[in-house]
Amino acid sequence: MERVVATLEKGAQCCGWSHGGRRLAVGHADGAVSVHDSSDPSTRASARWMAHTCGVINVVWIPPEFGDAIACVCADGALSLWDEIGQDAQAVTWKMCKFFEGTGSQVLDVQFGVSLTTLRMVAAYSDGHVKVYESMDPLELNKWQLQAEFQNVIDSVSRFGKPSCVSASIAWSPCRGENQQSSFVLGYNSDLSQFNSPKIWEFEEAHQRWVPVAELALPGDKGDRVHAVAWALNIGRPYEVVAVATCKGIAIWHVGLNPESDGRLSTEKVALLAGHDGEVWQLDWDMSGMTLASTGADGMVRLWQSNLNGVWHEQAALECNGVQH
Repeated sequence: MERVVATLEKGAQCCGWSHGGRRLAVGHADGAVSVHDSSDPSTRASARWMAHTCGVINVVWIPPEFGDAIACVCADGALSLWDEIGQDAQAVTWKMCKFFEGTGSQVLDVQFGVSLTTLRMVAAYSDGHVKVYESMDPLELNKWQLQAEFQNVIDSVSRFGKPSCVSASIAWSPCRGENQQSSFVLGYNSDLSQFNSPKIWEFEEAHQRWVPVAELALPGDKGDRVHAVAWALNIGRPYEVVAVATCKGIAIWHVGLNPESDGRLSTEKVALLAGHDGEVWQLDWDMSGMTLASTGADGMVRLWQSNLNGVWHEQAALECNGVQH
């Protein structure tokens, strides 16, 4: 049975579900942000406030163990964090707890990752730079420090020209075990091929630095512009599963758990899913890490699964009327 969980007014540009799908945050062209509670039968926003003076192009929820908070990316490159305060539904307000000034380049994507009790935020910028911030106090979201800054390239010694990046996609590893290193995958849609191919970056505790441990692209694919990446939750598999969307389709990659002698992780491209008519915009795995959802310019949501023989197939296709990017 279908049920409307939110009615989005004209000017809505982006949205993001909270972890568990309980709430929906929406960014608007006028700089406003609204929050909808899926349990509210009225479908109207439970809160709305002006977050920026120009349009909000991305909203991302912070992991729930750190409270009800969201990151907002603005069209002028500004990044802000907002925290919900108040104890009852009648007195709930949203307060800005951190503002990251624009630096001349635009934030294209931002995602949060948790390693044991440490909250980290990675932001990808339109000049090809990546910045990793670390929370100095998990209970105080206004205290962050820049932990690292680098470019999404394997050979850090080489000098590349300044890329022009249209978009970027980041996905943190969902694993949080004691011996699990903090890691994420990042791919760009840019005019320089070296930046585009998705790389898995892992935090090396011994030297306190981020190092590339895998590249999810075959030799002939390294220049392909990346539109979306998604990292599946691993429940007992002897390898990780990462999905990558490019102009060629949706590639499914298996990534080894243990590094080889050179410190890199083994990779294998096991499937290329074709079905969307046009660009794929977004990928999301379900909570089991078994079903992949994709959506794109054709206005379709497609669900993909692997059978017992490891063969991937389209399980369902849903038409979304009025979808716009």
